[in-house]
Amino acid sequence: MKRKIIPVALTLTMLVPTTMACTKSDSEDDKSERVLRVATSMDYGDEGEYFRQQFTEIFEFANPNIKIEYIPTSDNRMRMGIGLKEGEKMQDPFVKLKEIMAGENPPDVVMFNLTEMRELVEENLLEPLDARISKEKFDTSDIVPAVMDGLKSASTDGKLYALSPTFSSSALIYNRKMFDQAGVPYPTDNMTWDQVFDLARRVSTGEGDKRVYGFNFFSQGYADFMSASQIYAGPLGLQTFDEKGEKLLVDSDQWEKVWATLIQLEKDKVIPGQPDYNNPESMKLRQPSEDNPFAYHDFLSGRLAMSIMQYGELSQIDNANKNAANYKNFTPVEYNAVTMPSHPEQPGVVANIGLNGVMGINAKAGNAADAWKFLKFINGEDWARAKGKNNYQMVSRKKYIKPKEGSDLHMEAFLNVKPLLDNPNEMYKIYREKPYIFQVYDLGRTEYMDAVKGNKSIREALKSWQTKGDVMLQQMKDNPNMNGGNVMAVPAAG
Repeated sequence: MKRKIIPVALTLTMLVPTTMACTKSDSEDDKSERVLRVATSMDYGDEGEYFRQQFTEIFEFANPNIKIEYIPTSDNRMRMGIGLKEGEKMQDPFVKLKEIMAGENPPDVVMFNLTEMRELVEENLLEPLDARISKEKFDTSDIVPAVMDGLKSASTDGKLYALSPTFSSSALIYNRKMFDQAGVPYPTDNMTWDQVFDLARRVSTGEGDKRVYGFNFFSQGYADFMSASQIYAGPLGLQTFDEKGEKLLVDSDQWEKVWATLIQLEKDKVIPGQPDYNNPESMKLRQPSEDNPFAYHDFLSGRLAMSIMQYGELSQIDNANKNAANYKNFTPVEYNAVTMPSHPEQPGVVANIGLNGVMGINAKAGNAADAWKFLKFINGEDWARAKGKNNYQMVSRKKYIKPKEGSDLHMEAFLNVKPLLDNPNEMYKIYREKPYIFQVYDLGRTEYMDAVKGNKSIREALKSWQTKGDVMLQQMKDNPNMNGGNVMAVPAAG
């Protein structure tokens, strides 16, 4: 998804009165020039331009005496197209972040992925924020519960170690007109996956190029089963790899049931099939043309009644609707949202909530006071008010999460869900250590297609994937510095 940078001039203007008032009441020492060092495990480039635009520019304007020093931890060679030398292993940016946090001249503020926070907390690298929040009466009651739950999930002592000014969330988006034409009731909040699939069957209609699918996990036809299975099965706690990433765990009754559900939906033409990129004829339907400029987008093209979408994706629909007169044969899409479906075993729990800008104070910070000042600023009401109209991310303060003017979008659909706290998506850490492990997924895709086509039973396909995948994982273990081109062909299961 393309990142959209909010014009800074407007947001600065909105914040000046409040921030200037605060400056006048501060002590004389607050006017002294100081440096606030910020480090992150994420790749924003050596200068952190996007990081500054997204998080620090307004703060720097309001606090001209505080200079932000950005400390990159990512090796940018791959981003710049520069390969590694033979036998060389790229340093893990998270490992580097921990090293500089504990080293000399450490950063004051650290930004990290939510999945990394527990490790930082366990190693006592972060300062608890509770005492500062209590002392300054910093109000967190308006922060979206799902955000707070996610932030607290890394703590075993009940304390809060980080804040997150924005987050991303998904909902079930549906085309009202399609349901009206089919005489089927609209979906509602808090449905189970089975209820959504049943509803999708009722609204699916037509054949061939005129087929209307009732549901897809994605809006643009890329129904990759691996990503879909993570969305669907993630809340059930199913894992693909063991904790060390050395063995597959897919030859199981649980995974067989997940595959059976997804494959049956595809066979019944309730969801679109896997795209065949090697078959030009099958791809023609999704080639944009003057008659159908949104052919690549199943929801905008009227081929899809329901889809899981992130809040940021809705801007594309809104923009298309706004400029409908400029597109031949395009009819504006009337849509709304309900909460993502969940499993009865985990009601309301979904895998599609992400916290953006998770930041804490380094336990060894040399400038902890300004670090807290910064965190308080970007997680406060003024910042949320300025950023609240961002079309791609949602601010964490509920007060400033509102539908666009003239829209009746059910915004609560993005808020009234529970984050997947014990995240079974173990791939984040494993991928850092084994960046080419995605090739094991490619084996799974091949086996999945064999099961769809009936070349193998579902369990046979899973067994074959596990056998071949274990061989490839052993190769990676034996040759930890191997690159993608060095992974050997895996023999078929005998």
